[in-house]
Amino acid sequence: MGNPYSIGRDCQVVLLWNGIRIDLRDVVGFQAEQQVKLQRSDPLNSVPVEFNTPAGWRGQFHMDRGSSALDDLIVAIEAAFWNAGVIGSGTIYQYVSEADGSTSTYEFTGVALTLSNSGTYKAEVIVTQTINFFASQRNRI
Repeated sequence: MGNPYSIGRDCQVVLLWNGIRIDLRDVVGFQAEQQVKLQRSDPLNSVPVEFNTPAGWRGQFHMDRGSSALDDLIVAIEAAFWNAGVIGSGTIYQYVSEADGSTSTYEFTGVALTLSNSGTYKAEVIVTQTINFFASQRNRI
């Protein structure tokens, strides 16, 4: 009998930047959380009303550095901005293998990236990098 829960090894992350797939070897962690904007009305003649409106997604993923692909991407993003004033965007696909054997696919669009940790280099220690992202929207496809 298979595991009835997601246990982390059942997730795969793919990054496209300006339509080109970036080979991110060994993604070892992925997290995303919905952002909302709180809307509130405090009418004088009624009870307060409060609700949330969608405001994008924030998240991060960690990867063990197996190539220069991520560093090269960040260099290219900076160069595009400084040389031509261009700010690109990306798409993240998250594939989750479900306990019933199906696959759920989520698409994060309008992605902006920040390399928040390019890694610590020490003898005999794997270099782990951290990428933070903002996405305008998350869709199930």
